[in-house]
Amino acid sequence: MPELITRRTVLGAGLAAAGAVLLGDTAFSQQGTAPARRKVVVWSEGTAPKAVYPKDINTAIAAGLKGLRNWDVVTASLNDPDQGLNDELLKSADVIIWWGHKRHDEVKQELVAKIVKRVKEDGMGFIATHSAHYSKPLKQILGTNCGWNGYVNDGSKLQVIVKDSNHPIARGVKDFESPHTERYGDPFEVPKPEAFIFDGIYTHPDGTVEHSQQGMCWTIGKGRVFYFQPGHEDYPMYMQPEIQMIFRNAVRWAGPRRAPAAAPAAPADANKPA
Repeated sequence: MPELITRRTVLGAGLAAAGAVLLGDTAFSQQGTAPARRKVVVWSEGTAPKAVYPKDINTAIAAGLKGLRNWDVVTASLNDPDQGLNDELLKSADVIIWWGHKRHDEVKQELVAKIVKRVKEDGMGFIATHSAHYSKPLKQILGTNCGWNGYVNDGSKLQVIVKDSNHPIARGVKDFESPHTERYGDPFEVPKPEAFIFDGIYTHPDGTVEHSQQGMCWTIGKGRVFYFQPGHEDYPMYMQPEIQMIFRNAVRWAGPRRAPAAAPAAPADANKPA
C-alpha cells in the first residue's frame, strides 16, 4: 500500500477547506493561522538493485523531500494495488514524481489516461527522472516518442551545469558532479522546452567527453512538467544533496498554482440606513 512519509499531522478538514494563498512551499489559510498541506506522490516500479536502493528508488527520492514544509510525501509502486495510484490518491496528488525502467509496458493505459488528464486539465505537476523519459505518462503528456540517441552504462562521470540560474528549480544549486552514471546521448526527442535548466558533460572512462542535456521543463495544458536525466539505478545518485535539492525545488515549482481566496464580505452596518 502507498506509504505516507511526513513530519507533521495532516490538518483537519475545517482548516483544509479554508481558502489559501501559496507563498513558496507554504499555503496559509484565509485567516493566516494554519498552513494548508499539499501532496507529492513518488512512484517507482520496484526494479532497482537492493544493494543500491534497499527500499527502491521511490523511497530514496522521498527521503530527500522531507525538508519540504507543508507537503505530505507519499511513496507508491507498480507492485501496489491499483498499480500504486488509486483514484483517491491520484485525485489528491498535487505532484507525481515518476521513475520507471524495465516495466513501462505493464502500466495500464487506463491509469496513464487518468494521469494525463490530471496534468492537462487539473494542473497536477509531473516530474519524470532518468529512464522514465520512456514512460507511458511522459510520452503521452508531451506527445512525442521521448527517445534519446543512445544509452551507455559505462560508469562515466557526470558534470551537471546550471544553465538557467534564475529558474526556481535551480534555486540554490551550483554546478556539481556525480562520480558515475549511465549516459544518454543527444538529441532528445521531445518538444522544445520552455526552459533549459541543466546541461551536462560526461567524462568517459577513456577520458573523452560528451555533452548531454540534463534538465528541462514545459507547461502542458494547465500542468507543469519537468524531466531530470540523472538517476540510474546502479548508482546512489538520489542520495546526493544537490539532486535532492533539485527535486525539492521541482516539487515546489510543479505544484498547481493557487489563486488567493476571495476576501470575506464586510458585515452589514446595522446602524446605516438602507
